[in-house]
Amino acid sequence: MAKLTLSFIPYADLARMKSEQRIKRILDTILSGRIVILQGRLDATEETGLIQATMALVGRVKGFKGVELAVINPENQDFLDKIRTGIARALIGSRDALTIIGPASIVKDIKKDPRKIELMLKG
Repeated sequence: MAKLTLSFIPYADLARMKSEQRIKRILDTILSGRIVILQGRLDATEETGLIQATMALVGRVKGFKGVELAVINPENQDFLDKIRTGIARALIGSRDALTIIGPASIVKDIKKDPRKIELMLKG
């Protein structure tokens, strides 16, 4: 039976890091065969950097086939909640999202809808 390991990274662990350090921390975790559950989300530039770094490793690291990534944000907010959330994000960052990143050699697919997330693993 295959072993599945999840690594939770709290927002506070990444908040003071530079973008390159965040990407390296996440990639190091994924390269060790673990699925990352990140409190919050990377910004668009960091997501792009993560994907670029991942693509550079495909073919160079034995058995590494890339990553699967999904971000879950809270849904169904009314207008005032959206304003409050926007102000909070500007002050403290995006902590209300949840990001799941896993090695493509383990994660087959990540499906999400407003009520649930499905993480399909390879058999």
